[in-house]
Amino acid sequence: MEAPRSTIRRARELRRRLTPPEARLWVALRQNKLNLHFRRQHPIGPYVLDFYCDAAKLAVEVDGQGHLGRIAQDERRDAWLLARGVRTLRIPAVSVRDNLEGVLLTIREAASTAS
Repeated sequence: MEAPRSTIRRARELRRRLTPPEARLWVALRQNKLNLHFRRQHPIGPYVLDFYCDAAKLAVEVDGQGHLGRIAQDERRDAWLLARGVRTLRIPAVSVRDNLEGVLLTIREAASTAS
């Protein structure tokens, strides 16, 4: 799915400044502990996904405090993605910090239920 140049530029910038929970999860995903290939800060349409697995059509979003006031925006984004066959799994940043292994199990389950 094509993304506008501005979205691609924003994705490149976001790759250079991952949040600590995003960086922690990226290290685990990069080690391929789940036997799945993920991309970080992947542009898709007008959006940048924190992590994306094309094989499972799964977006993994690490939601920190910045998402507290963005519920309606996140719901619109998730609906837009779902209409294109991409499911969104939202993980609280605190879960990545406190329970990385549990987060990885949750991601594995979500990926295995790909339709």
